[in-house]
Amino acid sequence: MVKMKRVFRLSDIGAAKSELRGFFIPKSPTTVSTTRWVSTEVSQPSSSKAILDLYSLFADKWAYADVRAKEELIKTVSLFKDELIKNVQDEYSFENLLEVEGWNLFKMYSDGAAFVELLGLLESSPHLAIKVFNWRRKKDQTRPLSLEEYAKGIKLAGRIKNVDLAVEIFMEASSKRIKNSSTYNALMSAYMCNGLSEKCLSVYHDLKQDINCAPTSVTFNMLISIFGHRVLIDQMETALQEMKDHNIAPNLTTYNNLIAGYLTAWMWDSMESTYRMMETGPVRPNLNTRLLMLRGYAHSGNVEKMEEMYNMVGPHIRERHITLIRAMICAYCKFPHRNRVKRIKELIGLIPEVEYRPWLNVLLIKVYAEEDLLDQMDESIDEAFDHNTSVNNVRIMRTITSTYIRHNAVDKLAMFIARAGDSGWRMCRVLYHELMWVFASQKRIEEMEQVLIDMERLNYGCTKRTFAILYKAYSEHEDRYRHKLYRVLGLMCKYGYGTIVEGI
Repeated sequence: MVKMKRVFRLSDIGAAKSELRGFFIPKSPTTVSTTRWVSTEVSQPSSSKAILDLYSLFADKWAYADVRAKEELIKTVSLFKDELIKNVQDEYSFENLLEVEGWNLFKMYSDGAAFVELLGLLESSPHLAIKVFNWRRKKDQTRPLSLEEYAKGIKLAGRIKNVDLAVEIFMEASSKRIKNSSTYNALMSAYMCNGLSEKCLSVYHDLKQDINCAPTSVTFNMLISIFGHRVLIDQMETALQEMKDHNIAPNLTTYNNLIAGYLTAWMWDSMESTYRMMETGPVRPNLNTRLLMLRGYAHSGNVEKMEEMYNMVGPHIRERHITLIRAMICAYCKFPHRNRVKRIKELIGLIPEVEYRPWLNVLLIKVYAEEDLLDQMDESIDEAFDHNTSVNNVRIMRTITSTYIRHNAVDKLAMFIARAGDSGWRMCRVLYHELMWVFASQKRIEEMEQVLIDMERLNYGCTKRTFAILYKAYSEHEDRYRHKLYRVLGLMCKYGYGTIVEGI
């Protein structure tokens, strides 16, 4: 009896394994749920206990079967997506693909998984995705759309800036009582990505009043993003607290949206504390978090921490985040830092020529002038002239001329003032005075007088400083320019400046 009982148990296990093998290699690509499998075996009393005992033993293989089914789905849908894109210009072939191959594929996955996957793969071409979705809506009478399909369609309508279509799809789902938090979130997303914040908030209030639905983490993340973008920090923090009140734990998107909101509001301490909370908490920072912090440190002028963060994420931003590189250059230009010129040069090399920005060009001129780097300043000035970029800040203009004077580059200074005047740069009397003084100090009297003529042409009248420069230049060569010296003295008396020249 003992031996027979032993054989009976082994045969049960063998039968169970055979049944399990049959389940893990399904003929249909549709994934079978665990509930469905267990309920089938319960109907066979002789083997149910053995099968249930083996449940935990084969759990990992079971999950592997789900993964394999998902991979097959993605592979099949991806191939179909490629065929659609190839035939998108041929209306007949495109429609035929959808009607034959597409419809057969979608029928295999009655839960809409294949169609949702296809729309996800077509997100980079939202207009094409909407075209496919509209075709699917026509088939709704044959096989009704699932909730996930409706949610995907609403989001895609928002992506193509067709808010009316998004609302139409949402109302269609609502009329069929196919709606939940996902469709509300999709409509909120459609409004948000089109800058319609008030309507997005209105949908949120409707969601709260719907007794069959409840806000999710996606809902609150959108609210935090909206309030942060509008610099409504109190409302943003209230949304975070409401999220916690609903027993919804903040996730990575939540914290990234909070940091983005604090960054927009220039609340550097709050931005920093949120990041430190992530470093020590269950939700760890990711690449996007660190990119946000890098931008925040650049805008706040915290160059030391900016460099620390750049050392962590540098390889990821060198091609795809040109705006972030410009922000770092701007930080180096505005805030003194050791080796800043070297750092700027390294970062400038990462920016393609097509990404030229006038304001950045002007900043580079300023920083090179401040660092007394004449050659680099000249190169940046030439680049500005080539791109028809003008400097409209008197302080920067005076910094440029001072650099030329320190290097005794009189001819370059004269050429710069002439080009700047002709190109619409911000000119002032002081710049011409500086050029007159340099010519006078080098005894180039005729060129000094030409500058005076240029000033008169530009309606810059003579001031006490103008007469002082002329007096100094003529008095040093009194024998040669006595008559001009007397004329200057006469004009000084006429305008009440006296005959004593001070502050030259």
